[in-house]
Amino acid sequence: MPNGITRVDRTALKFNQASIITIVAAAFVSQLPWLLAALALVLLVGTAVPSAGAFKLFYAKILRPLGILRPDVVEEDNVQHLFAQGLGGIFLIAAFALLIESNYPVLGWGIAFLVAALALVNLTVNFCLGCVLYLRLRRWSYFTKIFLKRVTNY
Repeated sequence: MPNGITRVDRTALKFNQASIITIVAAAFVSQLPWLLAALALVLLVGTAVPSAGAFKLFYAKILRPLGILRPDVVEEDNVQHLFAQGLGGIFLIAAFALLIESNYPVLGWGIAFLVAALALVNLTVNFCLGCVLYLRLRRWSYFTKIFLKRVTNY
C-alpha cells in the first residue's frame, strides 16, 4: 500500500492490550515479577518480528478461527503501534529490573502499572500515547533534518 499505510486488525491490537493488562495484573497479584520479563520479551519479539508476536499469533490461529473474536481490519500505519509496543516492552524490562535488582518495588510496580494503564486507555478509548509519541518524534525528526540542512548550507 502507498505511503506506508498497511492493513491493521484493530481486534488483534485490542487483544494485545487486554493481554498486557491481564498479565501485569497477574504478575502483581501473584508477586511474580518474572511474568513482567516474559511479557516484555513477548512484546519486544513482536515488535522486532511482527509476524512472530505471540498475542497476534494466538489471536490469528485460535481466537479468530473459532469465532471468539472477529477481525476489524482498517488501513493504517502499523509502525506507530509497533513503536508503542516496543516502548511498553522496554518499560516492562525496567520494571522487572527494579523489582529484582533493587530496593524499589513500588517504583517497579508503578512502571508496570503505567504500562497496563496506558494499554487500558488504548483499549477503552482508543488513545495510544505511544503512537502519539511516535508521530511527534517522527515530525520532530523531519523538521530537525530540514533545519540542519538549511543551517549547514549557510
